[in-house]
Amino acid sequence: MAERKPAKKGTKTSATTATGKASQGFTEEARAAMRERAQGLKAAALRGRRAGKADGEHDVLAKIAEMPEPDRAMAERLHAIIKASAPALSPRTWYGMPAYAMDGKVVCFFQSAQKFKTRYASFGFSDAANLDEGAMWPTAFALEKLTAAEEARIGALVKKAVS
Repeated sequence: MAERKPAKKGTKTSATTATGKASQGFTEEARAAMRERAQGLKAAALRGRRAGKADGEHDVLAKIAEMPEPDRAMAERLHAIIKASAPALSPRTWYGMPAYAMDGKVVCFFQSAQKFKTRYASFGFSDAANLDEGAMWPTAFALEKLTAAEEARIGALVKKAVS
């Protein structure tokens, strides 16, 4: 077996997966989300500790306004449901997505279908959400549309998440 030489400084090497295929790394959408997260952290640091719900809400509403339909209408409705169900949550952006936090930790978030070019939007919860139920529970839901039944279920889940 030949000895492997270290890569020269400044050269790129590609990783391989377990199947032996070259990994392509992060998608452009994922890299954009990471850039948005970094920009959000910088903006929050510049605003300082005095920044409150109003700044976060402004950022979330701006992100929602950028979304194409039908995701925009769904995000607007979710925003209203979350605010009504858990007023203690603070709106903020998280990786360029509308999110809602308590004590600085994201509890739930909305991911537009268009952002990652998926066939459905999703509404998810982080590990800060109080949704533990047995040994397994859902942390994200696919959303194609919001009916009264879905709205009621989301409202109940958000309430439980912050309890």
